[in-house]
Amino acid sequence: MTTRPTSPSRTLIEGPSRAPARAMLRAAGYDDAAMAKPMIAIVNTWTSVTPCNMHLNTLADHAREGIIAAGGTPVDFNTIVVTDGIAMGTEGMRASLMSRECVADSAELAVRGHCLDAVLFLAGCDKTIPAAAMAAARLDLPSVILYGGSIMPGKLHGKAVTIQDVFEAVGACAAGKISEAELGEVERQACPGAGACGGQFTANTMALALTFLGLSPMGLNDIPATDPRKPDAARRAGELVVEAFREGRNARQFVTPQSLKNAAAAVSATAGSTNAVLHLVAIAREAGLEPSAFGIDDFDAISRSTPVIADLKPGGRYMAPDMAAAGGSPLLGRRLKEAGLIADAPTITGDALFGLVAGAEEAKGQDVILSAEKPLKSRGGFGILYGDLAPQGCVAKLAGHDRLSFEGPARVFDSEDACFEAVQAGKIQKGDVVVIRYEGPAGGPGMREMLAVTAAIQGAGLGDDVALITDGRFSGATYGFMVGHVAPEAARGGPIAFVKDGDRIRIDVDAQRIDTDADLDTRMKSGFTPPAPRYPSGAYAKYAALVSSASDGAVTSFPFVSS
Repeated sequence: MTTRPTSPSRTLIEGPSRAPARAMLRAAGYDDAAMAKPMIAIVNTWTSVTPCNMHLNTLADHAREGIIAAGGTPVDFNTIVVTDGIAMGTEGMRASLMSRECVADSAELAVRGHCLDAVLFLAGCDKTIPAAAMAAARLDLPSVILYGGSIMPGKLHGKAVTIQDVFEAVGACAAGKISEAELGEVERQACPGAGACGGQFTANTMALALTFLGLSPMGLNDIPATDPRKPDAARRAGELVVEAFREGRNARQFVTPQSLKNAAAAVSATAGSTNAVLHLVAIAREAGLEPSAFGIDDFDAISRSTPVIADLKPGGRYMAPDMAAAGGSPLLGRRLKEAGLIADAPTITGDALFGLVAGAEEAKGQDVILSAEKPLKSRGGFGILYGDLAPQGCVAKLAGHDRLSFEGPARVFDSEDACFEAVQAGKIQKGDVVVIRYEGPAGGPGMREMLAVTAAIQGAGLGDDVALITDGRFSGATYGFMVGHVAPEAARGGPIAFVKDGDRIRIDVDAQRIDTDADLDTRMKSGFTPPAPRYPSGAYAKYAALVSSASDGAVTSFPFVSS
């Protein structure tokens, strides 16, 4: 028998009453032999607008070959994509985090609506990767997620460059450190072809996290986008999803408190994107796990105990392809296992995690992946803070600097755009604590990333001398003393809405505190009138009404939505 007795697709296809459905499937090219096999969805996030995803249509060809070779029938769908690197700093960036929900929703609807048996997700950028895992957790079907892979670095004057360098060059140009012609030179060389941004930014961070979560086959996500081995990886992913179907390896078997902690440890050890906090919590909620089982506080505990052992951008020297060449996820996993920083767990291949990393090979002389005995930093790349300004918590990004405390006067801005203009005009001074509010999940809406601002700060030479806090987010390419995800957010009356210019703000990562000397309680008693919504109707308004706190993953799915 080619399908399991519980195969959902049988309810779609079998029996006299399903003749109309079969007639339409025949018109689409599915014959009797194809309909007799497991019906496997390929949920693709291909688009022609971005290098992150532009090659996924060809990877899908190879994935189909794998599904067919393993005895399944592929059924293709596509989703939307909103690309952070293009939308950053514009109104379009508000759609980025919202697109995560839309991708997950569309995958769920397509697969449930056609009663399909299993899902192979092809993802390539910051939001499509976590969205795939969220959809997999919702559907709880056999699911494999394949990342399209990292872009290769560009080259400029013999030096490797990435999109991070372009954003920082904007700030350097505004500060008069480089000319517009030099900026244009960086722009033209930074992105040489297909693949997602090359540092340990959000895409590569989440691709690594899903490997340690067990939903992506060990090593396949490491392969860069243009590597000649990537088509074979897609073919293997197609075979694996059919195998997972036959063996009944459903997604929620792998999304557990322990596997989520393994993923967080891998992120911490590579000083990855703080967006992983938001996304892993969202995946946990979609899998039905309560905050007590896995939540933001787990990240602080893991970061304190997990040293940074991978020397990756934005704070380090190397990029994702360098890590892959050094030994990749298997070597990182072996190092974490040897240090007792992860626990064994099942994976989508049917193999246990420890078995997959035990024999990891290490490139001779590599210095990308170190060890817990000789780490780059003694603690991981993020901290969870609470206090006057964030009663529900916030996330400090520690990559690229060694400071664990900061104190200074507040410089308050009610939008990212206003702050960016101030930075470009040279109005931010050393010692300032920049506050950007009304950019949270509901207030933005969409919780924009602040890369344009943070890169401008770095480009202006202020990276070591100012702190920035926001109810918005940071790009994985951000580094410096940055605190995001402040909750409750300003638009929902959180304390950050009542901060004024000149208030002294104290940030202490060791103490897990973010406080101010201002009497916020008295200010809050005077009442709060939320600003008029930027978008009174449409998808943005719907999202603003439904989205939960950043501390609970900024999800829109019941029952975790909170005001």
